[in-house]
Amino acid sequence: MSKYVIGLDYGSDSARALIVNAETGEQLATSVKYYPRWKQGLYCNPKINQWRQHPKDYLEVLESSVKEALAQCTPDVVQNIVGIAFDTTGSTPAFTDENGTPLAMLPEFGENPNAMFVLWKDHTAIAEAEEINEACKKASVDYSKYEGGIYSAEWFWAKAIHVLRQDPYIAAKAYSIVEYCEWLPAVLTGVTDVKKIVRSRCACGHKAMWHTDWNGLPPEDFLVSIEPKLKGFRERLFTDTETADKPVGHLCKEWAEKLGLSQNVVVAGGAYDCHMGAVGAGVTPHTLVRVIGTSTCDVMVASYDDVKNKCIKGICGQVDGSVIPGMVGLEAGQSSFGDVYAMFRRVLEYPVRNILPTILSNGKNKEEVDAIVEQVCDKIIIELTKEAEKIPVEESTMLATDWINGRRTPDANQLLKGTIAGFTLGTTAPQIFRALVEATAFGTKAIVDRFEEEGVRIDNVIGIGGIALKSPFVMQTMCDVINKPIKVCNTDQACALGAAMFAATAAGVYNKVEDAIAVMNSGFSKEYVPNKANAEAYARLYKQYLCLGDFTEKQLFNR
Repeated sequence: MSKYVIGLDYGSDSARALIVNAETGEQLATSVKYYPRWKQGLYCNPKINQWRQHPKDYLEVLESSVKEALAQCTPDVVQNIVGIAFDTTGSTPAFTDENGTPLAMLPEFGENPNAMFVLWKDHTAIAEAEEINEACKKASVDYSKYEGGIYSAEWFWAKAIHVLRQDPYIAAKAYSIVEYCEWLPAVLTGVTDVKKIVRSRCACGHKAMWHTDWNGLPPEDFLVSIEPKLKGFRERLFTDTETADKPVGHLCKEWAEKLGLSQNVVVAGGAYDCHMGAVGAGVTPHTLVRVIGTSTCDVMVASYDDVKNKCIKGICGQVDGSVIPGMVGLEAGQSSFGDVYAMFRRVLEYPVRNILPTILSNGKNKEEVDAIVEQVCDKIIIELTKEAEKIPVEESTMLATDWINGRRTPDANQLLKGTIAGFTLGTTAPQIFRALVEATAFGTKAIVDRFEEEGVRIDNVIGIGGIALKSPFVMQTMCDVINKPIKVCNTDQACALGAAMFAATAAGVYNKVEDAIAVMNSGFSKEYVPNKANAEAYARLYKQYLCLGDFTEKQLFNR
């Protein structure tokens, strides 16, 4: 009888459950569920870059997505599920009590955003990140050196310090901190002691400055020198971390009954979505995997011999085993990619949502008006794309940077904002959109160049995610700008597939992750090849992008 596994991919807006035949890689069923509170915009404040998610959202979609996916399968499949694994966004931490329960799950904190998970793109901790960077440079050891040498506002300690300072009630109650890729496996295995939560090598190494060189997390005196309220947290957190191929336990009785599964189902360790996505895409050394969505995460693996004692500057970390155990995982990325296009769409939506309904309201009811508005808004990017791709590269007068949500890499700087230059009286919306697409591609080239400048060879590029599958214009532009072929993974569920591979390994179907990749991979649906003329033109434009970026950073946002 075949064995089956469940891969759970928790993204920014929704979670998806994927059921896979662990012995063939056949994808049998999937279910996508949106976080109900998040969808309503609760607990978030975009004006101050506050993005919080309630842990109940995660639990509710866990149950509903798994049950819906299982309902699509035959009983013999359900009876032979052997493993389950999670990937999540990150760094997305929350404060907990001694039981490991996020404080927002307690009645007194149920509506307090500071008690919830602080989503990866929350940038409320910019000042705290700067303090951490200053402390790292002054310390006898630079605890950020394996994280690119610049600590980001998107990461674990900056967020923790910010919340402790902002909210005395949380500071008084908080006992420990958990990443949600660690919390969900703990929930499914019935852990009720925070010290028994298995900690993710991926999350802790890339975002919490965990490293064996200093026996785990940075020392107590270093942390307390930045914020005295951190006193005691290091001891209450953890020393050891584990790679995601190892089981953390089996389904507890409560969750086995909720999901309709056996208590024999193995629960694997958790990791970040893009790292498991790279595995789902079949990452190998010298391959850059780009997970392209609202932001991007760029992941590579390298042998110990390739990396040696090198510290790669300006990336999001190099961590032993964070992607594939036995290799060093390398991470970079852009703070906004699809979000850049979404921002422009929202700008263009203004008259559609605020003026058009008043014009239509005389002859149509509210439901008809709302349907027309949504229909128009849904076509904005489609129509912009059609017109933008008609514009020859040499006729584009616009130039933009991609830092709409700050810059993740190279060299994190969340203070930055986007710029657009080259307006004329004849500028059109498609021209602006093309410039924004080119900007995201130029941001990609900056990452590729940084890796190669630091001695990390890139032979292949793989794109995964919705944009990679659905936007040939964006992918071809990126291909031309970086002047490298790009393969597109033949599934829109690469992250969930990667999680399924870890589930299969943890459950013992495979001895190592590489064996799971060899059997369970989905292959590729398309390959983009650089257009020589466009590549040459973009090489010249990229120099102008660097000049605009330099002006933006030094003159407008001098740090």
